[in-house]
Amino acid sequence: MADEIKYEYKTVQTVRGTDGLVISKMQKDGWEIVEQAQGMLRSTLDFRRPKKPLPRFLIGAAVGSLVLLVIVIGVAAALEEGGEKKGESNKQTVATASAEPSATSTPAAAGSAAAEVITPQNNPEFAALLKTPDYCDSANSDFATKYKGKTVAFDGSIVHMAPHGGDDTRYDFLLGSGDQGPKTGIGPAFKYEDVNLLDLKLTGRNTSATVRAGDTFRFVAEVGEFNAKQCLFFLKPVSTETR
Repeated sequence: MADEIKYEYKTVQTVRGTDGLVISKMQKDGWEIVEQAQGMLRSTLDFRRPKKPLPRFLIGAAVGSLVLLVIVIGVAAALEEGGEKKGESNKQTVATASAEPSATSTPAAAGSAAAEVITPQNNPEFAALLKTPDYCDSANSDFATKYKGKTVAFDGSIVHMAPHGGDDTRYDFLLGSGDQGPKTGIGPAFKYEDVNLLDLKLTGRNTSATVRAGDTFRFVAEVGEFNAKQCLFFLKPVSTETR
């Protein structure tokens, strides 16, 4: 029993991520890692080493070193915990900031969904309408009745244009789907009535100060009424992008 090794034990708490540094330091001082338990913020390390009789004047120094180590680790843990809480606070602030506009913009989002632009790609009825061979077909009336006030977008061209009521600053435009201009032979006879060039809201890279029959555009317009007697499908311009 006289030869039995007696150990002294020490438990140290560290900030996660600094375990290796603390273990290395303790091993240099003769400590052996016995157990390591990891928490969310800190790790608990249990050490032991053989007891050695110490001169009395060294005991105070050893205790002072231990106290200093505990203070350093405690400060580091506090800083880490504070940093995590601050990070969580920042995340919450960001989440709140990003959530608040969403809450306030919900009606707008709902409005956007309600005002979704109808295209040949997302609406089979509109795709079929643009390919109908008869511009007087009842499909025009059906579509106008169902989607009046909605917004449509399609690639088309100016079939014909003329001054409205003799005013050379305002025009009536006849539009067709596709790129055939005056030679367009399928689809509705879309009409912009009594509009000037500013009303077209021209956009695009090669925007011109003038337009003419045959010019091709990406038309975005509001659906109006279909005049069955004239076989004209009235639209209201929203934007006109050059192609």
